Amino acid sequence: MASQSSALPPSAGLITSMNTDYHRAGLNVFLVIVLAHWAEHVAQAVQIYVLGWPLREARGVLGRPFPWLVTSEWMHYGYALVMLAGLLLLRRGFTGRARTWWTISLGIQVWHHLEHLLLLIQALTGNNLLGRPVPTSLIQLLVPRVELHLFYNAVVFAPMVVAMWLHRRPNRAERAAMTCRCAPAPTGAA
Repeated sequence: MASQSSALPPSAGLITSMNTDYHRAGLNVFLVIVLAHWAEHVAQAVQIYVLGWPLREARGVLGRPFPWLVTSEWMHYGYALVMLAGLLLLRRGFTGRARTWWTISLGIQVWHHLEHLLLLIQALTGNNLLGRPVPTSLIQLLVPRVELHLFYNAVVFAPMVVAMWLHRRPNRAERAAMTCRCAPAPTGAA
């Protein structure tokens, strides 16, 4: 009879590893990806609101040498998918209060992902929402795209940071439930 572990799909081992032995490394890599994306949005906002560049010229850092990145709905959707996958993949490693905050971030990212899916479908089909000249998300009907995505990234990022902060500083019950080694040993521990 085959052992239980050999009957599990390879992804189960990856998910377990990412939430135990490699949780801290996974969180660090994920945080670098998120911060790099944030840098792009902040650079674009600086280009528009501080430097006074026209919207079509304000393309962030990577968009300057690679302008197609800014206009590629595939690239934006891909990032939204990476965010969703990272939040899902690393969730099991959180406990208690940290898990609650991580789940809030995940829930907001689900909506953000759906907005990007709507944009991608419009770009692929050429049928834009309400006959708009460009792909348009639902909330974009009320808020311009640059500001909206700054907002979306902020409201996904903020609870994610709170979750990471609490995860590194668990209370006694949370520490007992942890399956990773993200939190330093409590002071006075042998």
